[in-house]
Amino acid sequence: MISPQNPHKVSHSLAHEFDRYDMVQAAVADNFNLKVSDVEFQLPKPSYTVDTLAYLSEQFPDHKFSLIIGEDNLISFPRWKNHEAILQYYDLLVYPRPRKTTSTLLVHPHVHRVEAPLIHISATYIRSLIQQGRSIKYLVPEPVEGIIALRNLYR
Repeated sequence: MISPQNPHKVSHSLAHEFDRYDMVQAAVADNFNLKVSDVEFQLPKPSYTVDTLAYLSEQFPDHKFSLIIGEDNLISFPRWKNHEAILQYYDLLVYPRPRKTTSTLLVHPHVHRVEAPLIHISATYIRSLIQQGRSIKYLVPEPVEGIIALRNLYR
């Protein structure tokens, strides 16, 4: 899901929403189990997760939606718009992070910490390497690396 305007991020620090869409599309193009979505492009801005989930649930009533977030975002999750509604109606799948922080939400019945390898790579780190003129080879899929180079993103 590409968010055109995350209310918790400064918009000028992000690549344009269509560039981010193209990068995600390139990243998942060879995996038929994954699909990029631009649903939030048609919703009011800024994009609030609770509104997106409600919209998706209304449009696809036979589907069950869950939210995947990094464990580092769990600390700020109580500041999200209507976070209680998200926890009431949707499962929250929490991906572990190397510098994990504890949260009381980990004991919530709809919060599930997934077992997954800890990867010490972040988008911030990748953008930093690009700004320094260093290689991001093997850190992002090759087609994504090509889009970043061709469009001169994050420099």
